[in-house]
Amino acid sequence: GSTLGSTALGGMKFMHEMGGMLPDFAHIDEPYWYANGGELSPAEFGRRAALQLEEKILELGAENVAAFVAEPFQGAGGMIFPPQSYWPEIQRICRQYDVLLCADEVIGGFGRTGEWFAHEHFGFQPDTLSIAKGLTSGYIPMGGLVLGKRIAEVLVEQGGVFAHGLTYSGHPVAAAVAIANLKALRDEGVVTRVREETGPYLQRCLREVFGDHPLVGEVQGAGFVAALQFAEDKATRKRFANENDLAWRCRTIGFEEGVIIRSTLGRMIMAPALVAGRAEIDELIDKTRIAVDRTAREIGVL
Repeated sequence: GSTLGSTALGGMKFMHEMGGMLPDFAHIDEPYWYANGGELSPAEFGRRAALQLEEKILELGAENVAAFVAEPFQGAGGMIFPPQSYWPEIQRICRQYDVLLCADEVIGGFGRTGEWFAHEHFGFQPDTLSIAKGLTSGYIPMGGLVLGKRIAEVLVEQGGVFAHGLTYSGHPVAAAVAIANLKALRDEGVVTRVREETGPYLQRCLREVFGDHPLVGEVQGAGFVAALQFAEDKATRKRFANENDLAWRCRTIGFEEGVIIRSTLGRMIMAPALVAGRAEIDELIDKTRIAVDRTAREIGVL
């Protein structure tokens, strides 16, 4: 997010450097096992990372913590998938201390992981969902906040007016586009196809092609979202000191080869259109392989 509120809430420190952040936002470390896991297994690291939330709640006082807000997987931060042990522990902590659990589904929602929402992929139940992007498939701007029963029932019981309106809230054109888009995703089986056919095919191809690539330390992803982690030493998970420059170079080469792959913090990330078929996936994989191979040759590792 790029507003002052979402920037302060998010964990991108370079965006905080401009100063003037809103107060009363606390942060814990990202559950990025490849970079920060050390000698821990992914499962051990996931639990350890989640326990930072409990430590932070106790530090601040549970009565002072309204909510924990996070993406089920990090999007702009590099398509980083936390270990499977992370979210169940986060949910346990939130329930124990009566802290709302808020999922930012702007990137992960509406079929991206093969489930309608990414929190379903990770097996936890949030109290709120932030939604946008896939709500209208980008045909027109629209976002929203979905409230779970835990919150909605309180608002109903309290009565009165929940004053949440904005000038363009519920715009009928955007709402009509969203309804048409959601019907298409459902009735044409788009999300089901990503979950059962094309998503598994993409993930399998990525691991077959890049699993043993000398430049790629790890392949992450599910459904139609994935990331290739560059590594100088795969055995020790040592990352390149100039990983950002290296990824940017790979991105540039990708453009030359006719494929759009994004570079973020030493990771090449991709999120193809949910309607892509096997032919488009094959083209994406082949051109990405050429871009990664060319990058590897330039630094002498292939």
